[in-house]
Amino acid sequence: MEVLRTPEARFEGLTDYPFAPHYVMLADGEGGSLRMHYVDEGPRDAAHTWLCLHGQPTWSYLYRHMIPVFTAAGHRVIAPDLIGFGKSDKPVEDSRYSFHFHRDLLMRFIEAFDLRGLTLVCQDWGGILGLTLPPDMPDRFDRLVVMNTALPVGQTLGEGFDAWRAFNRSQPDLDIAGLMTRAVPGLTAPEAAAYAAPFPAASYKAGVRRFPELVMTDPGMDGIETSRRARTWWAERWHGPTFMAVGMQDPVLGAPLMAQLRETLQGCPPPLEVEEAGHFVQEAGARIARAALAAFDT
Repeated sequence: MEVLRTPEARFEGLTDYPFAPHYVMLADGEGGSLRMHYVDEGPRDAAHTWLCLHGQPTWSYLYRHMIPVFTAAGHRVIAPDLIGFGKSDKPVEDSRYSFHFHRDLLMRFIEAFDLRGLTLVCQDWGGILGLTLPPDMPDRFDRLVVMNTALPVGQTLGEGFDAWRAFNRSQPDLDIAGLMTRAVPGLTAPEAAAYAAPFPAASYKAGVRRFPELVMTDPGMDGIETSRRARTWWAERWHGPTFMAVGMQDPVLGAPLMAQLRETLQGCPPPLEVEEAGHFVQEAGARIARAALAAFDT
């Protein structure tokens, strides 16, 4: 497959992102391999590793406020960039992106480093994908931090998501800095530019274009059975501690959908409601990270 790799110069001097880059080559399922970037901070022998999964159109930069809080508590944090995003490789053809393409790569990533003692930290596509992983590797996951996401099984997610998908479909060269500025009040120009850094041209944005089209809102879509199986697992077999935070201003995957998800997650306590936050709730991440640590008493 034709693959683009964002020039390193695009990432020089990013505000509040001092993390050293790490890379791993993963089999792409078609006889080739793709380079995935990840942040890896904190002690490698820590008892707890926080696996932070982002969504669309963001990358590991989204977790810049949470990572230092977790590492200051003595924990390890791993935040990969999904293929098509951040510093990871970007297949050019939109059709290369599918639910199981991404899910399989995440499973290979976890297995490549034999990650255990994991706290899954997820939002948006980080949850749509990430919440389906523990049912197939339950011995690796101990805890869950879940924010503004869903487990779609072939039904509508509501008018907010439908409007977002229609807008994204109309923007093949989505202005990511502009989107983030509108979505996150108070975001600075350098921060907005950092979100856009991985995407110097429309040809780098296949993943950005594709992800909303992959959300399983219609019967028969790829991933529905995997997501349905995950729903059952979380409702019947999950016994680990769970922490939920909700950006209450999110018009796409907001409070009503998160209330439905909470019913699915066995033992999930009432969420931390971040009243001022929208979809990209990790922009209030330091507060959320501290609250999660307190909830888990670690």
